[in-house]
Amino acid sequence: MSAPGGVLRAAAWLTRAGGDEPPVTISRDPAREAARRELSKPAYHENDPSWFMRALNKFWDWIDDLFSAASGATPGGAVGLVVIVLAVVALLALLWWRLGTPRRSPVSAAPLFDDRPRSAAEHRAAAEAHAAQGHWNQAVQERMRALVRSLEERALLDPRPGRTADEAATEASRTLPPLTDRLRAAARDFDDVTYGGRSANPETYQRLTALDTDAEHTAPTLTAAAPGAPR
Repeated sequence: MSAPGGVLRAAAWLTRAGGDEPPVTISRDPAREAARRELSKPAYHENDPSWFMRALNKFWDWIDDLFSAASGATPGGAVGLVVIVLAVVALLALLWWRLGTPRRSPVSAAPLFDDRPRSAAEHRAAAEAHAAQGHWNQAVQERMRALVRSLEERALLDPRPGRTADEAATEASRTLPPLTDRLRAAARDFDDVTYGGRSANPETYQRLTALDTDAEHTAPTLTAAAPGAPR
């Protein structure tokens, strides 16, 4: 049923006229209610936009009003607003390029090792397996664990559950002074990847692998306080 036809039917029902009889009149409120009931039928709303389209139209109207208000308050109108937006985007891109991804401080100082003890060789094998698959975060973590476990196996560090990467680097630098800076950098890389939300890359892994190799071939400087040192 078309909309005009329904309205005409409602009008005919409201104003019955025939022969010489005078038309039937009806007051305003009942007429309004009758028209409302007639127009609420589904046949009149088959082509109405969906709720999603109505919400989308309201959103774009809001965006249009927002830009209209902003362009009215900006020197040069809409063109001036576009220039300002492009300038801000360019500035943000420049800062991102110069500063890189923001570094986040580690949110935890959790232990370096998990509950199941493994040898340095096992950690190195796990690191190589992760690296072969391009899982650089896990590869860096396992290589750092291999480094620390190797120092424990050489009695340059006391085996201590709960040791953090920073603590291991600080303690190891006492017996391997030439590697102090690299040990601290490796601990930072481990913390950044494990707790700071950073992503490792092949270069990070290669630096840690080289440090692990060099540590194996560096003669320790033993002191009276060093683990395993003669007393």
